[in-house]
Amino acid sequence: MTQLPGIVITGASGRMGQMLIRTVAGSAKARLVGAVERTGHSWIGQDVGVAMGGAELGVSVTADAADAFSKAQAVIDFTAPEATLDFAAYAAQAGIVHVIGTTGFSDSQLEALKPAAQAAVIVRAGNMSLGVNLLTQLTRKVAAALDEDFDIEVVESHHNQKVDAPSGTALMLGQAAADGRGVALADVSDRGRDGITGARKRGDIGFAVIRGGDIVGEHDVMFAAAGERIILRHIATDRLVFARGALKAAVWGQGKTPGEYDMIDVLGL
Repeated sequence: MTQLPGIVITGASGRMGQMLIRTVAGSAKARLVGAVERTGHSWIGQDVGVAMGGAELGVSVTADAADAFSKAQAVIDFTAPEATLDFAAYAAQAGIVHVIGTTGFSDSQLEALKPAAQAAVIVRAGNMSLGVNLLTQLTRKVAAALDEDFDIEVVESHHNQKVDAPSGTALMLGQAAADGRGVALADVSDRGRDGITGARKRGDIGFAVIRGGDIVGEHDVMFAAAGERIILRHIATDRLVFARGALKAAVWGQGKTPGEYDMIDVLGL
């Protein structure tokens, strides 16, 4: 490729969308070539920089994702599962890299993404930051080293506008813990405690959720046994860490064989 890869941002008006637009527009590794919003949104037809309250960026917001993708080499998508499935089909048709930061997928929705990965590179992760992906690797190793005398609890905190729980990152960490122990997360996941629940089941991986204020993202993985606890923690204070990771994934995916990848692949971990 003789020029920098062109990138489209979906969900342009959202908090992550705007952060991604600023990150790509200011990057020396990629070009912003498209911004997508839902049909009827007030930003449609406006220059996205002006819509965000700043200077013109030379990119108009559109509701026509297929057209925008046809002019790009990658799309970065932090929207909602239903929208992401539609975008995956358009990305596959255009043969461009699809970076997915969307969370809250059901098992059936994840299965529905697979056909698109036969025609395009999909990089999907519950969290795009370097720190969280290192934490994922550490969680897997610690879980493998400790037996079921150590209870595993994943505690996550996010802002009060987040719509899915547990977070995609929490589930990613829970999966890493289950992988480390050689068990299926679905068989040991404890995601709801209210009332008289009885004693904690040995070997379960528990999830606790906090929502409040403007918390960007905090995740603890606690290994608790009689007399001692090990706590692995990651705290994000700025969404920029996710935007940088997503941009890295979009650039990394150029020229890769179609298929499903994650940030562990991107970061070479």
